[in-house]
Amino acid sequence: MPVDAAQLWTLNHRLLTVVLDACSAELAGLGLETKEFFVLAEVGASPYPAELAATLVIPKASVTAYVRSLTAKGLLRREIDEEDLRRHRLVLTPEGEAARDRALAALATEFDRRLARISPRDRTELARILGDLLES
Repeated sequence: MPVDAAQLWTLNHRLLTVVLDACSAELAGLGLETKEFFVLAEVGASPYPAELAATLVIPKASVTAYVRSLTAKGLLRREIDEEDLRRHRLVLTPEGEAARDRALAALATEFDRRLARISPRDRTELARILGDLLES
């Protein structure tokens, strides 16, 4: 029997949603909305707002709102890019790094709790498969 791609997508989405929901109290305790967490988690690899919007696949206006909120909370700051003075670069503050790290730890703990249900060999295979699926 062939595997239905839409069903696999749905199962994956449900798993991610369940894990995020299980961590929502921890994120709220850090003063973070879920999407703000994603901005904090990605800003190191994508430090420019337009790049961040493309990476996270969210509208630029939403990134602007999250950046404003995170800046007001003292978790993020905007700096002029020394290589191109017309651009702003986003940088995590020490408090932002700490919040990101705590949120990532909460997500990792919850996801690991679910991964414990499968063998180490299957975990390795899952990592390989997900990596393959993310390649361009």
